[in-house]
Amino acid sequence: MIYSVDVRIVAPVNDTEVTDRVTDAVTNVFPDAEPVHEEGRLVAEAHTLDAFSDVLHEQEILDTARRVFRSNATEEGFTFALKKQAAFEGVVNFAVGEPDELGEIDVEVRVREPDVESFIDYVAPETDDGTPVDPIREYGDRYDPSEEPY
Repeated sequence: MIYSVDVRIVAPVNDTEVTDRVTDAVTNVFPDAEPVHEEGRLVAEAHTLDAFSDVLHEQEILDTARRVFRSNATEEGFTFALKKQAAFEGVVNFAVGEPDELGEIDVEVRVREPDVESFIDYVAPETDDGTPVDPIREYGDRYDPSEEPY
């Protein structure tokens, strides 16, 4: 799949925090991001969510991710927030409800190609009992629909 996205990641850096730890929290779940420290916050940009999608697959939280992405989707993209401490450990934990004391990692995804729904399907495909049902994501170029067993 060919896609074009802009990912903007913003995380507050509080006076009690070490900037490098916040940088690590961001790059642990978004290794392709290029973080820059600004006054009181870390801002990063990326143009892929492939590594993030891999973490969603490994943690088997695709259904949760789809729900979060879809509930915050517009025609231009979608947004979500992550717990900073979990991200520091390389774990995706969506922030819902009361905000964390140290703030959260806010992510804005702007999708240019394909449409938003298709990109969500790519990052967090539908599942059947937790197993992705998207054969193209699973098999890539090796996928041949004529070889389906039914």
